[in-house]
Amino acid sequence: MIIVMRAGAAKREKEEVLDRIKELGYKPHVIHGTTRDVIGAVGDEREKRVVIDAIASMQGVESVVPILKPYKLASKEVKREKSEIRITDSLSIGGSRVIVMAGPCAIESEKQIIETAIAVKEAGAHLLRGGAYKPRTSPYSFQGMKEKGLKLLAKARKASGLPLVTEVVNPESADIVAEYADILQIGTRNAQNFELLKKVGRLKKPVLLKRGMSMTINELLMSAEYIMSEGNHSVILCERGIRTFETATRNTLDLSAIPVLKGETHLPVIADPSHATGNQKYVAAMSFAAIAAGADGLMIEVHPDPEHATSDGPQSLTPKDFSALMKKLRLFTDAAGREL
Repeated sequence: MIIVMRAGAAKREKEEVLDRIKELGYKPHVIHGTTRDVIGAVGDEREKRVVIDAIASMQGVESVVPILKPYKLASKEVKREKSEIRITDSLSIGGSRVIVMAGPCAIESEKQIIETAIAVKEAGAHLLRGGAYKPRTSPYSFQGMKEKGLKLLAKARKASGLPLVTEVVNPESADIVAEYADILQIGTRNAQNFELLKKVGRLKKPVLLKRGMSMTINELLMSAEYIMSEGNHSVILCERGIRTFETATRNTLDLSAIPVLKGETHLPVIADPSHATGNQKYVAAMSFAAIAAGADGLMIEVHPDPEHATSDGPQSLTPKDFSALMKKLRLFTDAAGREL
């Protein structure tokens, strides 16, 4: 349920409401608005009517409204205005600016990641992406450089000035990844790894949650709810293509998911055209289409030598091609009334 506090409610009144929510067995989540605060109370729905009556009469409370959606904290019923997720003092995702994350699928060497970081920064990227831990379909495929890769990412951040987004693959490695990353990525294969979702929910770092390859939109939002229910409301959703019967592309980029999600949640939504198409020839077109559909950002794979990449070479752009994409992308962000 949502407890809407009156504009100008005293701090003492808010604290009393929070204490009462806890006494009734609910977990409170405070959402700070521009004119008033809203408190999301999550717990057993069976006693909802009793709880509503108990809180509605308290000092400082304007109204108490049941949340109808199964995803409570991610729903627009809790927060009508868009959430901007703060990454650094000068960078946030979800505002008027379209944010581009670029870099290789996997970190392979110091030269590779630093060369790529500098190139994508010069082209206009806002974050550096790169995988140190790689969950792969085949046990014989390259699994990533792990902590050594994280250290190389940190060197690339220092060389380029770009914040980092990198994947977390299990709860055991989450803490060490959080020491290096500015954004923790949950990949498609872990999108319903609920123990991992709860773990990153307890870490104070923004989380990029990719849609599972066979996930419905409702299931994606429920996964976001797992993270948010642990106290971490800094969640960014990523449409990265779903598995269909079509074989012309690696996956089918569900562009319609972007406006649907925009209508259902206050969380930012970005798109990953690289994993969706699996072919560098289609990445630019799908990037432009995603911006037209309302995406708040893009995640694009860039590699200095795609032909010799250890992972996902066919879908990776060269730095030259990425630079050309970024120049043309400005036309689409301008048309959409956004900045780049």
